[in-house]
Amino acid sequence: MGKPTGFLEYKRVEIKKDPVPERVKHFKEFEKSYDDATAEIQGARCMDCGIPFCHGDTGCPVDNLIPEWNDLVYRQKWKEAIENLHSTNNFPEFTGRLCPAPCESACVLGINDDPVSIKAIERTIIDKAWENGWVKPKPAAKKQGYSVAVVGSGPAGLACAQQLARAGYSVTVYEKNDRVGGLLRYGIPDFKMEKDKIDRRVEQMKAEGVKFVVNTNVGVDLPVEELLEKYDAIALAGGSEQPRDLPVPGRDLEGIYFAMQYLTQSNRVVAGDKVPNQIHAKNKHVVVIGGGDTGSDCVGTANRQGAKSVTQIELFPKPPEERPPHTPWPYWPAKLRTSSSHEEGCERLWSISTKEFLDNGKGHVRAIRAVKNKLENGKIIELPETEFELKADLVLLAMGFLHPVHNGLITELKKHGLELDDRGNVKASFGIEEGDHQTSIEKVFACGDMRRGQSLIVWAISEGRKCAIAIHRYLQKKKKVYSKQN
Repeated sequence: MGKPTGFLEYKRVEIKKDPVPERVKHFKEFEKSYDDATAEIQGARCMDCGIPFCHGDTGCPVDNLIPEWNDLVYRQKWKEAIENLHSTNNFPEFTGRLCPAPCESACVLGINDDPVSIKAIERTIIDKAWENGWVKPKPAAKKQGYSVAVVGSGPAGLACAQQLARAGYSVTVYEKNDRVGGLLRYGIPDFKMEKDKIDRRVEQMKAEGVKFVVNTNVGVDLPVEELLEKYDAIALAGGSEQPRDLPVPGRDLEGIYFAMQYLTQSNRVVAGDKVPNQIHAKNKHVVVIGGGDTGSDCVGTANRQGAKSVTQIELFPKPPEERPPHTPWPYWPAKLRTSSSHEEGCERLWSISTKEFLDNGKGHVRAIRAVKNKLENGKIIELPETEFELKADLVLLAMGFLHPVHNGLITELKKHGLELDDRGNVKASFGIEEGDHQTSIEKVFACGDMRRGQSLIVWAISEGRKCAIAIHRYLQKKKKVYSKQN
């Protein structure tokens, strides 16, 4: 695809970023899409590789037809490119900004060279489409006569709702927060994705017939029985929001918070809300425990709030800088990743076990007592005589999420027969085909983190789309049975 010899002629070009001293002064996006000429050249690097692993099982979870839209960008056929991209991905502006791009790790060119800039090209396509007014509502031509409730308005819920609405179903999305978007809204900092990207999609979906009900926590504010009686099908699309805790001495001290408490408050303030007693990093020594994306978001937020120092500690060893043998191409490599937030200032420590949070004498954390460790035969072994203290006025726990919060929605649905898997996620593989999103309650389906556990936004969109297909099959089968009976 693209120019047959492009991968030999052109080198990969990264998208431009604002300088660190400038971007840490605000919470706005600081990465820029390609201009047309750069996009054309980068699209030209896509090879005629025969088997495009970029959109296979190891590449893109939403099955983007990547070589096709790379070729269209190379030929400057932008409108055709966005039509192609939208055929598989409802929200490429989300993934074009936030996805870690497993497609690039699976790129054939990446075997012995820098892979094609797939993520940056995707972002450029959708940004150009919005700029030119090519993203329009697509309301259904006819109604199906069935109603569906979608619980949760993150990427899985939004994708599921949009697909069903376009297929002619009456869809209502329930969101427990005051704004639509789930963790996209309150878990992802604006410097990674400004929230107008969500707002304009919500307006598009409203024009397609989707109804949104906010400030409604199903199972708490609204009985699940009401949804079971009112709707022909229900999609559970909530996030995996039960955080992993760190139960060591001193955990109850002030100044220690889960990452999502911190990020949510910051996002609300950036959105213009007033948050009393906001958790804030200004002039504080901040320690982030956990080395993943959420921890990285905490680092970037703390730097923008004026932290005195930011340290991120990780329990496991430092990953290698190059692709290791145990994750060969085309698999996602277990290697060191440095985010834009790390570039802005952060000391990173690996192989560190937290032993205790130390009191300043007034009930507030002042330091962390930690020890170095090593990984041996799959076990963490603490190293003798390596104990040390790490100054900490603010500690943020970013060690991942266990499963969806059970109190409320899930607890109430369990009374109606909802089953969970061994990890505490909603078990949803009771349908026509293995894994087609139907739960142990016939009319209830599940998708995204609710079903598969903490995962990527691109997986959430994929799950939402597939859940919509499962619900469509279920309701069409129901329609045929009804027709035969009458």
